[in-house]
Amino acid sequence: MTNAILIALLLGLTAAAAQVLGGYLLVARGTWPRRAQLMMLALGAGFILGLVFLKVLPESWKIIGAQASFAMLAGFGTLHFFEHAVVGHLHFGEETHKEAMATRMAGLSAFSGLFIHAFFDGLSISVSVQYDVFLGLLVFFAVLLHKFPEGLTIGSIMLSAGFSKRAVLQASIGLGVATVLGAAALVVLPTIDSIWVARILAFSAGTILYVGATDLIPELNSCEERVPPLMVFVGIALFFLSEHLLAELIGH
Repeated sequence: MTNAILIALLLGLTAAAAQVLGGYLLVARGTWPRRAQLMMLALGAGFILGLVFLKVLPESWKIIGAQASFAMLAGFGTLHFFEHAVVGHLHFGEETHKEAMATRMAGLSAFSGLFIHAFFDGLSISVSVQYDVFLGLLVFFAVLLHKFPEGLTIGSIMLSAGFSKRAVLQASIGLGVATVLGAAALVVLPTIDSIWVARILAFSAGTILYVGATDLIPELNSCEERVPPLMVFVGIALFFLSEHLLAELIGH
């Protein structure tokens, strides 16, 4: 097993652990401070925007040119289809519209949509690591920042749909498994050529962008406070800082 595969699996497991932790703490505490969730979502959204537009898309363009934009659009559309065209109701953070998630079928649909989303999170990490470990670490940070709120999301949705606490924990673990499966894609695609790596990287960038632009930003825009939306810019600054510190640390 190559170093890249080991790194991808380790990062995938870490992201999955954050997701499971979110579900566990929701079950243990029964609730989670809304302001804390919004701050995490804002940092994640800003980091994602900086990552996609300033790092991932330019790297893809170097190899495949304009194809990168088409691949990114395909990734964006794919996640939209599974999260909203199929599921119909999904947002990050604790579920506040309990009447919208009244049925168990709705809870299962939400789990299905988030399962696909979690798989693409892991795949994004996996492909990025194969392309460049430095880029893979940046993608990992972007994924990690929204994994804990994602655990809160599936937990609160399923609780409001009438599922037991045990089922909530199982769902959180299931999403963690999906993340690891996405990261493990590198195991079965170890010899993929650079053209396809760039295409999948751009596709993954589209799925990550979808999370930031349509899952996270709307949550911030809907809150009455001014601070969380401003934290998006802190998230962008965090991307620059992380890129600089990582470059210094690994000599990139």
